[in-house]
Amino acid sequence: MGRPNILTFIADGMQARVLDPGQECKTPTIDGLISRGVRVTRAHTPLPTCSPARASLMTGLLPHNHGVLEVEHGVDADQCVLRTEHPHWAQRLRDSGYATGYFGKWHVERTGELEPFGWNTFDIRGARDHANASQKGLAADDSMDPDTVRFYEGPDGYNDTLKYAVTDVTPNDRAIGGPAGLACEWLDDRREDPWCCVVSYYEPNESLIVGREAYELYDVDSLELPKNLKDDLSDRPNIYRRDQQIWNDVSDDEWRQILACYYGRITELDGQVKRVLDKLEATGQLDNTVVIFTADHGRYVGSHGLEAHNFGAFEEIYNVPLVVAGPGVAEGITTDALVGFHEIGQTILEVAGENPIDVPDSASFADLLADPVAAADNHREAYAEYFGSRFRLTQRVLWQDEWKFVFNGFDFDELYNVKADPWEMENLIDRPEHADRIREMMAGIWRRMHETGDTTLLNSHYHSMRFAAVGPNSGQ
Repeated sequence: MGRPNILTFIADGMQARVLDPGQECKTPTIDGLISRGVRVTRAHTPLPTCSPARASLMTGLLPHNHGVLEVEHGVDADQCVLRTEHPHWAQRLRDSGYATGYFGKWHVERTGELEPFGWNTFDIRGARDHANASQKGLAADDSMDPDTVRFYEGPDGYNDTLKYAVTDVTPNDRAIGGPAGLACEWLDDRREDPWCCVVSYYEPNESLIVGREAYELYDVDSLELPKNLKDDLSDRPNIYRRDQQIWNDVSDDEWRQILACYYGRITELDGQVKRVLDKLEATGQLDNTVVIFTADHGRYVGSHGLEAHNFGAFEEIYNVPLVVAGPGVAEGITTDALVGFHEIGQTILEVAGENPIDVPDSASFADLLADPVAAADNHREAYAEYFGSRFRLTQRVLWQDEWKFVFNGFDFDELYNVKADPWEMENLIDRPEHADRIREMMAGIWRRMHETGDTTLLNSHYHSMRFAAVGPNSGQ
């Protein structure tokens, strides 16, 4: 066999935790990938919002370097602009002879023209138009079960927005069926040159419209609520509690409905992954294909009494699923090594035999895929950043082994031991026995900012900006 084919599935807003053994979410296809590949349980997005995360995936850069700090459709045209001088890994694959195809959600920049970024064939408008039309159509017709339709309502002046619902329309006739269908058509013509294909989804992110067949796989009344649902957030920044108030009127029964719709959408997504893998098997291409399954960010779905994403620094939105299987990848191993979503592109380049993009922001973790046990110590730190999602809430997050430190420029900081406290219920920031660790981890954040040229906070020597435990010079 020559160079491997590379197939990447990107979900939108999927918690990593749903893939844990014993969880209630049903994902037989992804479970099969785990059994014949490597699952990385501590992969983290560099920023828990669609556009910044996806731009980081394409460039290997942290958001402050590629320029996309918020969702590209939510701000003026001269804001949140992808800096085009930086190379994309798809360009390198195409230039080296790979056929490249991208199908489904893009949400990286505004032009929607992917050829300059390395994609020979792409269809994002078809999937997007199908998504918009199908969701609007579902909301307008009588295909949804009225007993399971819930809208966001109020306060006065806000639009009522569909939250979750059950429909009789099958997945292949809804938005979720678009990307897999497009990819399967493209893969039918791939036989000789190596190829790289991305199949990208709007699911399981909102609105949580799910087909009845998937929904009824779950016993709604018996679904386990998140262990941190009743977290009062009393020792966390006040703005977390302000956001939590939005969800105060959601009852436990409604949270279970939300979970059933969310899990059902993931089960439907799992079925779409199967469609593409079945196509590869039928055309004899599966054995020479490295398959990657991941997501741009997670989602709360009731954890800490919160919903949605892009707010706060909890694992439910930063920790993303990552499963890799195929030639050169170890089989049936789960690792807790720390890697970044934005490092997937560097890894793809190494797997394809290409040179990495020369940036300090990311590095390949192909060594971890080949031998997860031997390479684990090479991956013991991770880093992320947050710029506020239109509300200016500066955060930086550093993981070192089991420790997680959150610098909050707008309030007091956070420190968690995510091994002893996986649901992040206790903020240890005020414990005097952790003072040295806090200073060391803050210095680690400054080090990351120096290394990657993040000038956002490096010039914070002014008297009124001395919020950190130690200052910028400590990272040099």
